[in-house]
Amino acid sequence: GSGNGINMTANKHQEIRSALCWQSEIAELARLHNNANILVLPARYITNEEAIKCVDVFFNTEFEGGRHTDRVNKIACS
Repeated sequence: GSGNGINMTANKHQEIRSALCWQSEIAELARLHNNANILVLPARYITNEEAIKCVDVFFNTEFEGGRHTDRVNKIACS
């Protein structure tokens, strides 16, 4: 489906920062700026090739930290 349901459900749990991504650039930013630790792919709206790119980028991108750390910490405390 669209991925919205699983993304919303995953984000109800502590320490989960789930990101709904349909392009590799979005997957990269989810890791870089939001330290996402769950990748959700909208199967109905993404090609297999783009899904593979998203997974590859997601697993090979590290959290940037710095100015993004405070925001990520606020997510964890809410």
